[in-house]
Amino acid sequence: MLAVVCAAAVSTIYAIQPVLAVAGAELGLSPQSSGVLIAAGQIGYFAGLILLVPLGDLVNRRRLIGGMLALTSVGAAITAVAPTGVVAVAGLAVAGVFAVVVQVTVAYVAAVSAPGERGRNIGAVTSGVVIGILGVRVVAGLLGDTLGWRAAYALLAVLCATLAVRTRKVLSPDVRARENRYTQVLRSTGRLVTTDRLFLSRGSITFFVFASFGSLWSGLALPLAAHPWSLGTTEIGLFGLFGLAGALGAGRAGRWADAGHAQRVTGSALLVLAVSWLFIARTGTAVLLVAGIVLLDFAVQAVHVSSQHVLTTAHPDRAGSVIGAYMAFYSLGSALGAVTTTWAYTVWGWQASCLFGALYALAGFAVWAAAQLSRVGVTATPESPWAPVGCAVAHRK
Repeated sequence: MLAVVCAAAVSTIYAIQPVLAVAGAELGLSPQSSGVLIAAGQIGYFAGLILLVPLGDLVNRRRLIGGMLALTSVGAAITAVAPTGVVAVAGLAVAGVFAVVVQVTVAYVAAVSAPGERGRNIGAVTSGVVIGILGVRVVAGLLGDTLGWRAAYALLAVLCATLAVRTRKVLSPDVRARENRYTQVLRSTGRLVTTDRLFLSRGSITFFVFASFGSLWSGLALPLAAHPWSLGTTEIGLFGLFGLAGALGAGRAGRWADAGHAQRVTGSALLVLAVSWLFIARTGTAVLLVAGIVLLDFAVQAVHVSSQHVLTTAHPDRAGSVIGAYMAFYSLGSALGAVTTTWAYTVWGWQASCLFGALYALAGFAVWAAAQLSRVGVTATPESPWAPVGCAVAHRK
């Protein structure tokens, strides 16, 4: 059920993408300004990561998940009935702010999971994020061509409201002693971002991984809509199914991380990510393009699950704020990829977009490799952020 929570919440941000042109025109927005509909959700999401996700370290996460789902439903409902672009932007922003229930859910799962099952459970839940991001492109495209673009948001509003009620009834309480104040948690998160080398390494890798991810999924519609493909909205949306196949294929990444192979999984997946762009660049050959999409989404999900496993294991008592700060790198990377891929395609064509995507993947690999070299020269101590988890456990014993 928690995978469905993640899929539904994140879908409220991405459902507008395949129907952007139609929605913008109906809401009275020019083609040049319709991008504000996408930006509203992303900006709201970024704000929620910084301001709301840390609450998960202070209050009962079961109640927080239910409340945030209800407010996500409100944002989707506003969007579904919006008479103007301004109202739609407001609705998308509200949905984006509270869609960070995804990160609260991941932190909840990390907190209630046994150490030997944490990676597997995180992998299962975060698969819902990828299903939402990619699957909603298919659903929104189909609904947009049949019932209109508003139908997708009406459906998401009902789904989020239903899940809000369901989670309050089904999830176990996640009560903790409130030892810190909200402002203290925010300051602690700020110190984490600026001083923790493990976090900075994983955050930087994630920034580049999702810049590469954004380069594909924010730009792929451009060559597919042009000659010689000349595909429509529904057909373009169906390419998300290939991405789903790749992402779901990476489900074992969590189990590998549980077995102590998180670093190896990360390095290997980053190389796969870079290689995938060699196939994606061949848009003239359908088989190669599909193979590249599958490889890319497999690699992205493998790195994503491994990173969250590493960070929640290193910071088990502050998983909420750690995941929130980590996902801020994801949000910024996705935005960078979206901007550069459309610019590169307009100026030089799809090959240039693919070059940017590959360079982002290689930059992520360079960060990972530098971190491994740094670890070789660091004497692991129980207090060191680079110390193996087992070392810290042994010290406490």
